[in-house]
Amino acid sequence: MLTALLHAAKQRNATDAVDFPDLPEGAGGLPRLTSEPCLGAGCGVCASVCPTGAIQVSESPGDAHVTLDRGLCITCGACIAGCPTHTIVNERSTRTAVVRREHLVLHNRPQEPAATLAPRDDPGQGIFGRSVEVRAVSTGCNATDLEVAATTNAIFDCSRFGIQFVASPRFADVLLVTGPVGRAMHNPLLRCYEAMADPRIVIAVGTCAISGGVHRGGYADANGLTPHLDVHAFVPGCPPHPWSIIHGLLLATRRISDSRILAI
Repeated sequence: MLTALLHAAKQRNATDAVDFPDLPEGAGGLPRLTSEPCLGAGCGVCASVCPTGAIQVSESPGDAHVTLDRGLCITCGACIAGCPTHTIVNERSTRTAVVRREHLVLHNRPQEPAATLAPRDDPGQGIFGRSVEVRAVSTGCNATDLEVAATTNAIFDCSRFGIQFVASPRFADVLLVTGPVGRAMHNPLLRCYEAMADPRIVIAVGTCAISGGVHRGGYADANGLTPHLDVHAFVPGCPPHPWSIIHGLLLATRRISDSRILAI
């Protein structure tokens, strides 16, 4: 026993010293758009290689407009590798979660100001300031499930943010959903949600949970979580990084904020 304690005392702290660090150089992340000029339809490589139709290229006189929907992106990296102008590059930030679906749609050119959005309902009214209980429901994405599980390990240690995972929805404040939400999971997921006490928060984690990803539009009616429940945070990626998942949990519970939240 004494030997084990001495060994433990000599070990360095494994937990990340910096919250939400950037991905290491060379690590694959989500794509992002830059202001570099796009060749437009004369190139079109990015749109042609995207397996989910997440990229659209349109042209106006003397300009090419690129739209990238991270809610459809499966982070295959084909668009980044194929873009000759570096209009699409790798995103190294792990602060990728957003509170509105439309915030996942990026543009390479400034857009006209959108109509003022109605204030987002805050089901928690700021009550989750110190701790939050999470019920995770998988509807069929093992990769994202593994990243959710990784948030609890010694490196990320979500418990230091007051985030605890629970087995029963009756004890949960947050419903965290992964996978494309196929037809067979519609009723079980709704029953899980209905078993939770108010206030209830819902988070879609991973591209499948946001939009259905490669499964959308198929026979299984697997088009993501949005058609079934009001979602309070979206964490893009296939799968998302554990830090991005923690970022989404803290955003949804108003533990942290960013410019997009402050603007609405």
